[in-house]
Amino acid sequence: MSFRLAAALSLALAAVGVQAAAPQVKTQAPGYYRMMLGDFEITALSDGTVNLPMDKLLRENQPGQVVRALQHAYLGLPLETSVNGYLINTGTKLVLIDTGAASLFGPTLGKLLTNLKAAGYQPEQVDEVYITHLHGDHVGGLLADGKAAFPNAVLRMDKRESDFWLSAEQMEKAPEAAKGGFKGAMMSVKPYQDSGRLKPFEGSDKGVELVPGVSAMPTYGHTPGHSVYLVESKGQKMAVWGDLMHVAAVQFPDPTVTISFDSDSSQAMPQRQKAYAEAAANGYYVAVAHISFPGIGRLRPDGKGYTWLPANYSSKP
Repeated sequence: MSFRLAAALSLALAAVGVQAAAPQVKTQAPGYYRMMLGDFEITALSDGTVNLPMDKLLRENQPGQVVRALQHAYLGLPLETSVNGYLINTGTKLVLIDTGAASLFGPTLGKLLTNLKAAGYQPEQVDEVYITHLHGDHVGGLLADGKAAFPNAVLRMDKRESDFWLSAEQMEKAPEAAKGGFKGAMMSVKPYQDSGRLKPFEGSDKGVELVPGVSAMPTYGHTPGHSVYLVESKGQKMAVWGDLMHVAAVQFPDPTVTISFDSDSSQAMPQRQKAYAEAAANGYYVAVAHISFPGIGRLRPDGKGYTWLPANYSSKP
């Protein structure tokens, strides 16, 4: 083919818009979301998602309840479930609430540290880490390459929680299938414990202020020392719920549905009901570990249950 003919063919193809297809990227955007709460900056951090057989894990009240509720929300099984953590910058303290799973809970998780850096922070800047409870998907991210992921942070949780999960005696009493949870908690906490930076607090029904504007409230049941963290600034409030919620499509319509991960469902259920009612009555934000990222929104009463209202997206700084 002559040079002139090739050039003419190229021009003709360009004229009709023929071009190579753009390749699909097949990656998600960095998993962080930012909002202001009064003077506090809140950054939601994604640790990733994990597929869970929620029809087997949730304890439904009627046969088929979980499947029907998921179908109503255009969801299926296994359910792709978010794992979220929350970073609070008070202006004087940088506090991380829950750390994700790292390597303790499936290969699709472990992204929280990467997303923290993408959000503009470094792990060395974190002053305090608060754990809602010591299940692997909340505590595994305390470690990075076998060392403390947050080398300058104080680690805090309810003393009931640390006394239970960090006890060799309690681990020996546990069923064989549950021993891995104890080992994961012990391994994750050890670098902080060894350096004197593990500082459990005594839970109180009146709340325990840990830094100005951030306090812990006991919500025992899902685990022996499960805690909710309340964040308040300039009259605005957010409750970081931990595992008071696992599946929004099921448990908001029916808060009496529990999950097999509960240490004591008879305690966990009323804690859930109380938290939902208070959030709906007062209209404050909640931040939830397992609601679709970023997991921040409000509740509105709806019959015997609640409607979830995700936070309105804002691009304002």
